[in-house]
Amino acid sequence: MSQWFYAEGNRERRGPLETENIVELHRSGRIDDDTLLWRDGAGDWRPLRDFAAELGIVPQQAAADPATAAPLPPPLQQVPRYPAAAPPPKQGMSGCAIAALIGAVVAVILLAILAILAAIALPAYKDYTQRAKANVVYTQLQPLSSDIATFAAANERCPVNGEDGFGSPESYASGDLGDVRVGRFEQGHCGLEARFNIPQQPALHGKTLWLDYDMQAATWECSSDVDDKYLPANCRG
Repeated sequence: MSQWFYAEGNRERRGPLETENIVELHRSGRIDDDTLLWRDGAGDWRPLRDFAAELGIVPQQAAADPATAAPLPPPLQQVPRYPAAAPPPKQGMSGCAIAALIGAVVAVILLAILAILAAIALPAYKDYTQRAKANVVYTQLQPLSSDIATFAAANERCPVNGEDGFGSPESYASGDLGDVRVGRFEQGHCGLEARFNIPQQPALHGKTLWLDYDMQAATWECSSDVDDKYLPANCRG
């Protein structure tokens, strides 16, 4: 699409403008058929009437009375106010526009990098959070497991909920730890069964952690129905 310049009062250059802008100026009376125009490839400055067909404009004199209007005389050789050897320079991108373009490209690249990092970091952070919560619950159970071992050594049997020193299952609920059942496991082992209470962590919520105490060997074994990657190292299958 052509870029136009016009001479206001045949003295001051205006532009560059699109074709539709020139047409609107002519329609509004800001410029007339005698206004000098120039575009790239036009050579010298010439009156607007010379470009009327190209612009899609009906010259004002012809529009007034197309039946009686005298034919236009050949265009006068107007002496431009601007040196013919130096037509208006083509408009390139300004420094600000180039800087804005570079900034936009850099922003797009940064957003892509951040999206990739987020896709990697968010799942890893979620796994880390669930491991941390499982470790907290395991640590909470250590004093109770010590009490069970002490009771078993002194009484040669397993304690149960409600006995002296041992509360109801619900009494142990605290933070991410739900109810804890104390009693006798298979093979005569004592132990406890703890339930996770973390609604916002589906991988843990409602799952169970078992601590099994072998009175003969005086050793503990940890197991769970939680995925191994979230459990303390000594609780993994």
